[in-house]
Amino acid sequence: MLDERSKLLLKALVERYISDGQPVGSRTLSRASGLELSPATIRNVMSDLEELGLIVSPHTSAGRIPTARGYRLFVDTMLTVQSGGLVAPELVAEQPQKVIANAAQLLSNMSQFVGVVMAPRRSSVFKHIEFVKLSERRVLVIIVSPQGDVQNRVIFTDAEFSASQLIEASNFINANYAGLDIEQVRERIKQEVDQLRGEVANLMQAAVNVSAEVMSQAPQEQVIISGERNLLAVSDFSSDMGNLRRAFELFEQKTQILRLLDFSSKAEGVRIYIGGESQVVPFEELSVVSAPYEVDGQIVGTLGVIGPTRMHYDKMIQIVDITSKLVSNALSHHR
Repeated sequence: MLDERSKLLLKALVERYISDGQPVGSRTLSRASGLELSPATIRNVMSDLEELGLIVSPHTSAGRIPTARGYRLFVDTMLTVQSGGLVAPELVAEQPQKVIANAAQLLSNMSQFVGVVMAPRRSSVFKHIEFVKLSERRVLVIIVSPQGDVQNRVIFTDAEFSASQLIEASNFINANYAGLDIEQVRERIKQEVDQLRGEVANLMQAAVNVSAEVMSQAPQEQVIISGERNLLAVSDFSSDMGNLRRAFELFEQKTQILRLLDFSSKAEGVRIYIGGESQVVPFEELSVVSAPYEVDGQIVGTLGVIGPTRMHYDKMIQIVDITSKLVSNALSHHR
C-alpha cells in the first residue's frame, strides 16, 4: 500500500505527464504536487514507485513516466470526474445503422481520438412476417426484426397458395408467435401442426426455416470505426511509425476490437482498459474507454474511445458516458 505522500506524488506525476507529454523530474514534481519536500525526498519516493512498477525512467531522460500499472492505480483510486460541463449534440432517432455511424463520428470529434461502436447484436426474434405471392409456387417472405431491420427471402412451395391463404398464414404467425425466438417458433409449430391445415403448416415451417437462415447469415457483430487519422496528430504515435502501424492494423482487422467491446458489454457503466495490462488491449501505447448502450433498457452493444495511454481519462469518461446515453435514447425512441 502507498502512503498518502506517495499517492499525491504519483497523482501529480501522472497528471503532469498527461498534460505535457514529457518525463517528469523531481523539481517539476515538487512544484506540481504542492508538497514542501526536498528534492532528495522526492527522488526517494520516485525510486520506491519505480520499484513497485508504477513509473519508469526512459533511457533518454532523468524524469519518470507512468507505466500501465501506474495509470491503472491512478484511474482506479485517484481520478475525479466532474459531472456536467460537457455538452454534446443530440443524436437524431433514425435507422439504427445511421445512429451507430453518427455515434462513432461524435465520439471521434469530441475526443479527437478514435471512436468505435459495436452495432446492436441482431436478434433472432421477429416482430412481423408477411407473405407476398410472386408466382404459382414462389412466395416472398418479408421478415421485420424488433430493431426495424427488414430481410426478404424467396421460398418455393410444394403447393400453390392464394393471396387470402398467405394473409391467413401471416396473421396467424404474427398473432401467435411475434416476439418469440425463431427456435421457439419452430418448436411450437411442430407441436401445433395438427391444429393447422397441412398446406398452411408447411408454409409456416418453410417461413420459419428461412427466417432462421436469415438470422444465422446476418453479421452478428459489426464495428464502426471513425477518426483513425486523428492518431497521426498524437505525438506518441507520429514519432514512432511502429506504434502507428500496429494501431492501424488493429483498426483494419477489427477482431480484437470486437472482442474487447463484447467483453466490456458484460459490465455496467464506463470501463477503462489500459494497454499492456492484458491481451484484451494488444499493446501498451493504447487505452480504451468504453461503455455499453441499451435499447429499451436492454444492453445491445458497446461503444468507446481508443487513444494513447496518455489521455485525459476524466474527459474521455464523460464523453463515452454521455454518448452511450444519447445512443440508447436515439435507438429506443426510433422503435
